[in-house]
Amino acid sequence: MSGFVKIAIDDYYSDSNWTTIINKYWMLAERVSDPRVQGWFLFDTPLPTLAMVVVYLGFVMVAGPLWMASKKPYQIKNTLVAYNAFQVLLSLYMFYEHLMSGWWGDYSLSCQPVDYSDSEKARRMLHLCWVYYFSKLSEFADTMFFVLRKKKSQITWLHLYHHSLTPFEAWVLVKFIAGGHGTFSNIVNNLVHIIMYSYYMLAAMGPQYQKYLWWKKHLTTLQLMQFFMVLFHSISALVYDCGYPKIIASGLILHSTIFIVLFMNFYIQAYKKDKPRAAKVTTNNNNNSIPNGHAKTNGHMNGEANGHIRANEDTNKANGYTSNGIAKCELNGYATSSAIITDKEKVH
Repeated sequence: MSGFVKIAIDDYYSDSNWTTIINKYWMLAERVSDPRVQGWFLFDTPLPTLAMVVVYLGFVMVAGPLWMASKKPYQIKNTLVAYNAFQVLLSLYMFYEHLMSGWWGDYSLSCQPVDYSDSEKARRMLHLCWVYYFSKLSEFADTMFFVLRKKKSQITWLHLYHHSLTPFEAWVLVKFIAGGHGTFSNIVNNLVHIIMYSYYMLAAMGPQYQKYLWWKKHLTTLQLMQFFMVLFHSISALVYDCGYPKIIASGLILHSTIFIVLFMNFYIQAYKKDKPRAAKVTTNNNNNSIPNGHAKTNGHMNGEANGHIRANEDTNKANGYTSNGIAKCELNGYATSSAIITDKEKVH
């Protein structure tokens, strides 16, 4: 490694132009790449993947919002249900294939090298990693749906970071290390996605399914557990030497640590600070109480078109208000809060 660093430093201070230097390192990378993927679609160079990520970011951050500025949000309920159902089935398929390609049988949890042979099982894992790469490209649709529905608040930095980074990780996986220790993170991710996209599918089906979505907080906890599992599993590849590249294991450790920090911050913002607050009440000339908060019953908004509840003073109790005018919201017997959603919070 020290020799490689010295070469890099010498190249930096050399008179060679950047094109020459990039070509030199690409030729070095080609020497250690998996020869089985030679000529595969999108895997001769990372430039197509880079271009797709740039186009994705350009659309969801600039072009899409500008295009939707004067339009009404698209109503794409059926599309959302179909898309999430597809992701559930795809994740189920990949989870099963990970098991059959090694993790159910002869793969070691402590340290597992990559099998570069042409055996049936090694080829099966290679093909699976290729499918996994395209699954990450398909997840660009998550953000595009937010843009089309004008759900700008859902397009967080964590969301964009995740969807921009994973295609590159999957590309490196297929090009250099299709199998072995690093695929543990893939199988755990598939399991989480089966549960996560099932949740989003139910949420997209309509308010009548809200009573089945009480486990959102537990879904976020499961996502956090995913990254802790990958973190400790990647550390084991540094402790035990089985021939798996330690630089890849180190990258997985860094990747998991970043996501743990980001998800912990999301968890705190979404749940720990989500304390019940008394709704402010104003009184108009007609003696009607208008809480500034919102109330939901069976997932539907009651009251005026602007989303506020209007109740006459003599019917406050019947409509769920206490005598002092503070609104109470109930959904099937449970108090609603920002922890119960109708729109997806994509942070996987």
